[in-house]
Amino acid sequence: MKIARFSRVGFILAAAGSAVGLGNIWKFPYITGEYGGGAFVLVYLLTVLLIGFSIMIAEMLIGYLGRKDTVSSFETLAPKHKNIWKFGGFQGLAGLFIMIFYSVVIGWILNYIVTSLTSLPANVKEAEVTFSAMLNSGFFTQLFYHTIAFLVITYTLTKGIKSGIEKINLVLMPALMIILSVMFLYSLSLDAFPKAVHFMFAADWSKLNSEAFVTAVGHAFFTLSLGMGAIMTYAASMDKGANIVKSAFWVVFLDTSIALVAGLMLFTFLYEYGSGPAKGPGLVFISLPAVFYEMGVLGNIFAELFFTALAFAGLTSAVSLVEPMVQYYIDRFSWSRVKASILVSGFFWFFGIFAILSNIDGAKEYLTWGGRNFFDWVDFFTAAIMLPVGGLIMAIFVGFILEKSRVKAVMKPFLKWAFEPWYFSLRYITPIAMFIVMLNLMGVV
Repeated sequence: MKIARFSRVGFILAAAGSAVGLGNIWKFPYITGEYGGGAFVLVYLLTVLLIGFSIMIAEMLIGYLGRKDTVSSFETLAPKHKNIWKFGGFQGLAGLFIMIFYSVVIGWILNYIVTSLTSLPANVKEAEVTFSAMLNSGFFTQLFYHTIAFLVITYTLTKGIKSGIEKINLVLMPALMIILSVMFLYSLSLDAFPKAVHFMFAADWSKLNSEAFVTAVGHAFFTLSLGMGAIMTYAASMDKGANIVKSAFWVVFLDTSIALVAGLMLFTFLYEYGSGPAKGPGLVFISLPAVFYEMGVLGNIFAELFFTALAFAGLTSAVSLVEPMVQYYIDRFSWSRVKASILVSGFFWFFGIFAILSNIDGAKEYLTWGGRNFFDWVDFFTAAIMLPVGGLIMAIFVGFILEKSRVKAVMKPFLKWAFEPWYFSLRYITPIAMFIVMLNLMGVV
């Protein structure tokens, strides 16, 4: 089946929409706070440049050459052992598994958009009680918003590449950047902005340890949506002759810029209103609402803008997480897009219910084992195993399986003198880094 083509701008925004997600606006600021600021940011930026950008190009190349779903692309491009290499394409399952909890988190954000209209917690303790009540006893609230997220994502997927995925990114990505820009410009006027800049970019190497290095590599990989087939699937819809390197650069640039802007903005607000950067995963749902309360009426407005931007980032990423498996069923089994979208999305909606229940009092005891509940196990399995394995497969496939002459013929005109350094990084640096990340996340090293 012929795949509809993205426009050049549409592809960059769609791929950036895939990369720019909750990892940029929610996770990056809090892990930066946990690992001391500037030193961690520097390591993260180097990781994005040396590893993330390298894998991004490789994943785009596979999709660009394969022109099909992830499984068919590996199978078609492999010079031999096609029946083995086609299983590399099932990395698209990683995105579907991530969606089991990702959709639930998007639901939390949608809930906060509604509740922030009328009330914000007066302090961190009140914010913690509010969030805990939703998490531990608000089953029907979470199910309602989880279902809203499922319906929006599924509808977008049923409309296809041009009318669905490209259109939602053409609207939501600029809207996301405008909202963050407005909030960032306001943060520039606050006295605490220089303090936030110092924290983000002044390196304190004493706070950097081996765990921080591994975290930087893992987060760079996650936030760029690598190893889950999303970028590969989108690249299959690039125009022939499109500049893969330039497209990859813009995706990485937009993704990293938004993470840095979000970090500077949030840390400015936290410092300005008497809080601090090292607040952990609760920074967005617990610390920040209390900070918005201190701003008065302006805080309600900023809370609405912030959680709306967060929802936009989550939804554009969510669509890309599901699309690889939708395209797989369209290509391999000739399913209609509507059927594929509904059934594939139904998978993450159904198992998302168990993710919700795994935090609910009275039910979580039955969904907890080995020190983790169902929600945490899915998160761990995708982060520690599926994504690193997906990255390893792509690096090995492009670096060792595809003929170098074929890779060089496509990439040399774009990379020029940088082709050999990129190829070396793909063959040796990236696989070693991903292997170490995987072992660390699994607790082996």
